[in-house]
Amino acid sequence: MNENNPLDFSMIMASAVHDMKNSLGMLLNTLEEVFGELPKEMQNQPKLATLQYEAERVNNDLIQLLGIYRLENQQLRLRVDEQYVSDFIEEQAARYETLFESRGIKITLECEADCIGYFDHDLVAGILNNTLANAARYTKDEMKLTAGFEDGWLVISLSDNGRGYPQAMIDAPGEIVKGINFQTGSTSLGLFFSAKVAALHSQGDKRGRIELSNGGELGGGIFKIYLP
Repeated sequence: MNENNPLDFSMIMASAVHDMKNSLGMLLNTLEEVFGELPKEMQNQPKLATLQYEAERVNNDLIQLLGIYRLENQQLRLRVDEQYVSDFIEEQAARYETLFESRGIKITLECEADCIGYFDHDLVAGILNNTLANAARYTKDEMKLTAGFEDGWLVISLSDNGRGYPQAMIDAPGEIVKGINFQTGSTSLGLFFSAKVAALHSQGDKRGRIELSNGGELGGGIFKIYLP
């Protein structure tokens, strides 16, 4: 290595992650085509749903890693546009329809048809996809996805009837927890990414944020993203 041109390991990692994400995207598209060609009675097989789910999880992780790299290098830009929120949350939940059916998970969606928000579709979709994937992993059999306005904020909330969030995550939802939980595989990377993306959305002195809690209607974990 040339001392005058030191190796930028983070750039190399970002390039490798980008290549892996592209390959995984092709794999997911191929899986979707294969599933579509299967007889209806085979499409909801638990093993097939798990295969698609785990591939989606890895893809979400790679997208978050790239996003964080771009954030740290001031390369991530918002593309805020008008969004029909009801259509938006239906679109994200539909990505996991096969998984929910195979695991016997009931998901309820609640949002007014005329609810309109202004946010970056792809970035907020990344947050919600990661949250849905995690909730599907830890819930017992029920989830609820809602969206609406509270005190001038657009609030998108996902709750489940699982064990709930650890207190450390509730106390600091946007921070990387030291170490890795080898029982769950959690690094809290998704929450870190979610907090950063939420904070990119601002209006006047309002800045987006995420909140975690336990309890509520279903008694498990509750994830909320507040957008101005």
